[in-house]
Amino acid sequence: MSGAGAPDQLPVDCHDLRVAIVAASWHTQVMDGLLEGALRACRDCKVEAPTVVRVPGAFELPVLAETLACQGYDAVVALGVVIRGGTPHFEFVCTAATDGLTRVAIDHQIPVGFGVLTCDTDEQALDRAGLEGSREDKGYEAASAALLTAQTIRTVKRGYET
Repeated sequence: MSGAGAPDQLPVDCHDLRVAIVAASWHTQVMDGLLEGALRACRDCKVEAPTVVRVPGAFELPVLAETLACQGYDAVVALGVVIRGGTPHFEFVCTAATDGLTRVAIDHQIPVGFGVLTCDTDEQALDRAGLEGSREDKGYEAASAALLTAQTIRTVKRGYET
């Protein structure tokens, strides 16, 4: 299982961070779980009003993440689902989403939580969606990672040791 070895990360107080969540629309049931997990992580970290923006699919995540980064958000969480099919389309979409989101993070020096599921089957996606009966909650994990990283960046920029 891919979640083996995950660190125990307690929520940190992020009440003063501007956070945006950009979520794809394909695979509604899985996306609902991912989005709810990301919102729950925000609540646990005291982020009062994260901005939520929906896009058609995973391919569109980077351009919205870029737009949000340009608006001064401290962290962006990108959520999507790509299920392997019988054509190379899967690889193209996964590569474009991954490369684009990485570029946004590096160009803007903000964390972009990577909550894009790249699965072979619908069952694998459901098992990672944070739904009742799921073994993992990748929306929560992606948001938590982005929030913790944003706080660490803020600390480093202030000149404190982490």
